[in-house]
Amino acid sequence: MPTSLEVSFDKFTFKVASDRLYTRDGLWVLQLPPADGKRVRVGLTDYLQQHHGDLAFATVKRAGTRVGAGEELAEIETVKVNLSLPAPLSGTVMEVNPALALTPEVINRDPYGEGWLAVMETTNLDAELGALLDPAAYFAAMQQQAEEALK
Repeated sequence: MPTSLEVSFDKFTFKVASDRLYTRDGLWVLQLPPADGKRVRVGLTDYLQQHHGDLAFATVKRAGTRVGAGEELAEIETVKVNLSLPAPLSGTVMEVNPALALTPEVINRDPYGEGWLAVMETTNLDAELGALLDPAAYFAAMQQQAEEALK
């Protein structure tokens, strides 16, 4: 795993990988090489997956599907909730993590590595990157969410 920011609340330790950007909804976005390209990998944050519990199902839009930023990219079902996950950026789903079909719990085991959701070819990357949070900003937002959840 890349370097990360970490914080512990109660019995949980939450990590925020320092090599990617984040949405307030708890998704991460990692730009893929080449650095000037428009492909990104998208996944769930450590906080989001721990907060909602063990994954039972993860369904991502099929490869070739176009989505706008904020439109549904995926759905997850955990032992606690069913969640609709919005696309962090506009673009086309190019690849869905094949491990999710048989072992969606890979997201719980390795949210920043093997537990990714999709690879997208973005259509408006430069304009939409500004809406994402850097690791420190997401870390602060996540800490606030975790503190509120403990109340």
